[in-house]
Amino acid sequence: MEESETVLRPCREDDVAAITAIYAQAVATGRASFEIDPPDEAEMARRRAALVENGYPYLVAERAGSVVAYAYAGPYRARPAYRGTLENSVYVRPDQAGRGLGRRLMERLIAEATEAGFRQMVAVIGDSANAASIGLHAALGFRHVGVLTSVGWKHGTWLDTVLMQRALGSGDGAPPDARGRGPVTGA
Repeated sequence: MEESETVLRPCREDDVAAITAIYAQAVATGRASFEIDPPDEAEMARRRAALVENGYPYLVAERAGSVVAYAYAGPYRARPAYRGTLENSVYVRPDQAGRGLGRRLMERLIAEATEAGFRQMVAVIGDSANAASIGLHAALGFRHVGVLTSVGWKHGTWLDTVLMQRALGSGDGAPPDARGRGPVTGA
């Protein structure tokens, strides 16, 4: 299927089943998420609602009427001083990997977060061997800011967390936007 046949749009409530399936696969077989047990649809719906209701961007990529990838940004940390900083997540269905969906979703996510007045985006990438995610973020202007070594135990091995960061809008060149958000916990 051609890129032009992909629709990027805000995530809707009826997308949760597809998102749950994509994420469940990532949790069960991958190292990008440090969750051990895939959350059920009700939990994924709760997480999505908490973000959307608080004005955080949450997007899906749809092909032939099916959600095949998603991305969202939420609070980096719950304390109020972090309100201008987001953490992003992007997941692509395995059969759609390598087709540029993650990049397109991230480009739009960055644009929407910037428009909403956020100033920094942080990628917390599970597994320092996750070359695809590290490369994607680097290509989108994220810079490597650190590695937390062996902080997660999953699939019988210790995993690192790679931290990457990108300024949004005026970044730290001005005080936070007056539209600051409150914390969303558990998202």
